[in-house]
Amino acid sequence: MAYDGYAIDRDHYLDAEAVTRQLDELIKKPIYGVKPDAVQDYVENYFEAKCPKSKAMISEAKSVIPGGVQHNLAFNYPFPIVIEKAEGAKLYDADGNQYYDLLQAGGPTILGSNDPVVRDAVIDLLHTCGPSTGLFSEWEYKLAKKISDCVPSVEMFRMLGSGTEACMVAARIARLKTGHKNILKMGGAYHGWSDQLAYGIRVPGTKGIMSKGVPNFVFKHTDEFFPNDLEDLERKLKFHQMDGGTAAVYIEPVGPESGTRPVSREFIQGCERLAHKYGALLVFDEVVTGFRIGIHGAQGFFGVDPDLTIFGKVIAGGYPGAGGVGGHRDCMQHLGAGLDKSGKKISKALCGGTMSATPISCCAGYTAICEIEKRNACEQAGRMGDRLTKGLQESVKRHNLPFVVFNQGSICHLDSVGTMHFVIDWSKLWTVPQILKETGKRQTEMEHIGAAYMAEGIVTLAGSRLYTSAAYNEEMIDDVISRFDRVFDKCGKIEE
Repeated sequence: MAYDGYAIDRDHYLDAEAVTRQLDELIKKPIYGVKPDAVQDYVENYFEAKCPKSKAMISEAKSVIPGGVQHNLAFNYPFPIVIEKAEGAKLYDADGNQYYDLLQAGGPTILGSNDPVVRDAVIDLLHTCGPSTGLFSEWEYKLAKKISDCVPSVEMFRMLGSGTEACMVAARIARLKTGHKNILKMGGAYHGWSDQLAYGIRVPGTKGIMSKGVPNFVFKHTDEFFPNDLEDLERKLKFHQMDGGTAAVYIEPVGPESGTRPVSREFIQGCERLAHKYGALLVFDEVVTGFRIGIHGAQGFFGVDPDLTIFGKVIAGGYPGAGGVGGHRDCMQHLGAGLDKSGKKISKALCGGTMSATPISCCAGYTAICEIEKRNACEQAGRMGDRLTKGLQESVKRHNLPFVVFNQGSICHLDSVGTMHFVIDWSKLWTVPQILKETGKRQTEMEHIGAAYMAEGIVTLAGSRLYTSAAYNEEMIDDVISRFDRVFDKCGKIEE
């Protein structure tokens, strides 16, 4: 096995085309999920009977918080669960129920939740300078230097408050560096929720459909290309040569939505070649993959040298203030003031953030990355992801279910309905309402199966994405698989 410190075995990287064929078949089949009587049983005998404090707290929260929660990951059917304790691979709710954590806060906690070494470093900081001063802290330098040492393409690094902010700033840097106007992103990929980049999200071809509240004129210089299709990317790059050129090509390096629609190694390497051929910067969005696929990021695994890299989540060690952009010095100079090597004044990109790079976020991030490296956490989490994936594949086959299971290291996918595998084709306008209706039905079944997983003591991301961490061991993973088994026992074809 050739992990070499990465979460993915180099000799057994997934066959993106084979997985895509399986997903193509999945969306042609009838919907399979947890049978309605079993869903009702979970609601009555678990959520209503065993989670009364969560239900009451969420009901009260709805009076002052829209929807009752502050983050989209917390929305769950039939109501969100209130978590009071996080430790390693486990979460504990307000009613004392225990869960295996396969959400991992959306991916950043590679060490496991609330790691004691990171926690102790933060507590020590709070006893001294406190969480924020508004002035420079040595932790800003230590974190930037650590990221630069680990990720070869990152000669300079700027901390921000979130991945969304980092994606916004990267677009501004790219325009100043190249003099071009347009941004090309991979269809279905998520690069935060800023106006201009909230385009073609979740499902390729959706354009601005999923971006309610954003006027269409904002997308004048944003376009999408189809995942795993270099010909489509080159067509778009050629087309935009006529209307201001392409400033940046944005990609999630394992595929849109953390690899929900996986892409090949050849595609990733081809994106770098084509971006540079047409004078664009290659922007790697490593919000999820950075320090999860490996200490050198997904770019180290694929052997790619992006111009800019987006970081989030993990660079604050699971603490707030989790975002940043790093890259080549000649690109990053647009976040500073002064002159370039020729003596020409450098145009400075608009970039703010009073609470960026607080001592608490930088201290937590630096300590977490050091511990990830010291413990070889990426490889450990990846091995656990491989074990989980293999066990789920065997279980799905044994239960004769059409579900598709695959992984890219510690990023695992258990796709029961293929909601995000549909494509909007605007040349067939009449099919758009039908596709949106179909994805809506499948989304409902995702919510139901996600609730079943939670009732069996497993927290997932939307019932379809599972993140393993270095806090897991083989015994835990085998227990997790047995819990999924119990849900699969209650699954079958959902009648229209």
